[in-house]
Amino acid sequence: MNKLVVSFVVLVCTIWGYGITECHAKSTVVSSPDGAVTVTVGVKGHKPYYMVSYQDRVLVTPSHLGFLLDSGELGANTKMATVNRSTQDETWTQPWGECETTRNNYNELTVNFREHTGRTMQVVFRVFNDGFGFRYILPDYHKGKTFQVQDELTEITLAHDAKAWSIPANHTEYFEGIYTSDLLSKKDTVCTPLTIEYEKDLFLSIHEAALEDYASMNLTPRNGEGGNVRLLTALTPWQNGVKVYAQGEMKSPWRTMVISKTAGGLLTSNLMLNLNDPSRIEDTSWIEPGRYIGIWWSIHKKQNTWEMGPTHGATTENVKRYMDFAARHGFSGVLAEGWNPGWGQGEQISYLQSYPDFDMEEVTRYGLMKGVRFIGHTETWGNATLLENQMEQAFSWFEKLGIRVVKTGYVGHYFDGKELAKSQYGIRHYRRVIECAAKHHIMIDNHEPAMPTGIQRTWPNLMTQEGVRGQEYNAWDRRGGNPPSHTVTLPFTRGLAGPTDFTPAIFNFSEIVPGTYPHSTLAKQLGEFVVIYSPLQMAADAIENYEGQPALSFIESCPTTWSQTLVPNGEIGKYITVVRKERGGDRWFIGSITNEEARNLDVALDFLDEGAAYRAIIYEDGPEADYERNPYEMTIRQIKVAKGDVLHLHLTRSGGAAIRIEKMKN
Repeated sequence: MNKLVVSFVVLVCTIWGYGITECHAKSTVVSSPDGAVTVTVGVKGHKPYYMVSYQDRVLVTPSHLGFLLDSGELGANTKMATVNRSTQDETWTQPWGECETTRNNYNELTVNFREHTGRTMQVVFRVFNDGFGFRYILPDYHKGKTFQVQDELTEITLAHDAKAWSIPANHTEYFEGIYTSDLLSKKDTVCTPLTIEYEKDLFLSIHEAALEDYASMNLTPRNGEGGNVRLLTALTPWQNGVKVYAQGEMKSPWRTMVISKTAGGLLTSNLMLNLNDPSRIEDTSWIEPGRYIGIWWSIHKKQNTWEMGPTHGATTENVKRYMDFAARHGFSGVLAEGWNPGWGQGEQISYLQSYPDFDMEEVTRYGLMKGVRFIGHTETWGNATLLENQMEQAFSWFEKLGIRVVKTGYVGHYFDGKELAKSQYGIRHYRRVIECAAKHHIMIDNHEPAMPTGIQRTWPNLMTQEGVRGQEYNAWDRRGGNPPSHTVTLPFTRGLAGPTDFTPAIFNFSEIVPGTYPHSTLAKQLGEFVVIYSPLQMAADAIENYEGQPALSFIESCPTTWSQTLVPNGEIGKYITVVRKERGGDRWFIGSITNEEARNLDVALDFLDEGAAYRAIIYEDGPEADYERNPYEMTIRQIKVAKGDVLHLHLTRSGGAAIRIEKMKN
């Protein structure tokens, strides 16, 4: 039975109907279905506030709510008016994802705050067993006229300082930064998700959900009273300083906090997805996850070029060669960047024609004959309007050719030379692209995105996004590439926002910049294919480096959508093990990776079916493997396993393991 805790001090109270109360009260309380998370909402000093506790431990001390609008502060002189309560317990199915079914179970509290002027501000709280979210709803008291949000005054005041992992909001292009840890009080304005080790047995992730027509949220830490830390909302502005333009009723994104006793528990929360609306695409049968390869790493390694020339990568002949490989090894698609004019000096970008040495019609025909689809690419160089002007015609063309996936790109500090991608201007553009793509049965892999906020539930054709310092830094970064701790930090940080197009599985670590290469072992590259989730997962190396490699057999077998995901162990920045079960089958896949420290990890196989016999195929670091001296040494072994057994894994420095577990026939 759901447990709903209700407690408030009543001054004047009149029942309006079921669940709705007119109540000039000091505070009101709502708890999670299991009673662990409690949110108190009230008015203090004529200003609205909320506070949060978890299992009787205070997490968030009284924190103010409100806005600074062009008409003045909203929430400066308020009282509680109507209070509405409801509860939800349902299960819904994802067309793809890290789990097949998701339980959406929460208690909801909606509080209307009324100013002495008569203006109202509604705040909706949804409290789950693993956290909470709240959003603002402002009624249309401007009678259809546009109004401006100058600032959102939301605070999250943590009861004490704590260690946190983040990237700086103002000095990180495209979110492509190294996540670093420090005390919250020592950090500058940060992007979300913000991951916090609040106490030894308590972890928090602060982010937002359902960002649709609003500005992206950042957080600015400030020292508060009595050792607490205030996190102030810092919305990404338009160039003129306005944060949000709104018309009619305005709904903000949800401000979210996931609460877990383990770091791994943050990864398995579905709170953010549950706060997004159900799919607006009725028929999702054309939306298909899959593995793909591409003419990509060879360009970053300076062996090919994007623009047409003697070493052009996206030629008809070369793409067909990749399609032949894809067909032989079970890849569903081939990406080719640089297929269209616009990559050379002074060239006009076009998505409606190809370079003379690339025959789009022939390539797509050839691929479909082989059971492989061509993956389009629409780099804009930040010229968002150019894509909008061409996308209806281009996506219609792609649809006719049988192209189902398009990778979009926005390399450029400003959209259209004037606005930040994280601003409302950029958010509106991304949404228009997703909707247009859906109309033409096209899935999107968005690079240089806004930080994901779970809208793939509403628009499941938004498959994956970058917004991460990815594999390409291991090709050309002058500072040496990504450190060994990078990919054992990402699942607990950027990965909490949603699918991540990191592009794993490099098999050849040769250098074009001295000291810059994947700082991992080959086995770790395989482990990352499971650990870093993307429903469109790219095996990123050139096909020459996969030919004849026994390690490729793991990738050939690895799905990209799952029925169940578990995280049996993990410490942020140190190591992680992720266990996933395929959809529609009995196989399990395990990825385990570590930082620059070697370690032994045990994985209990409690998730296997009782009484069934299984075969585990283990790809692991060899006895002499080392990411600096001997990264390629790897062993492949098979053992029989059953429920209750424990796998003992040895991971060398920046090493890993990848495991496939198959049910044996009687």
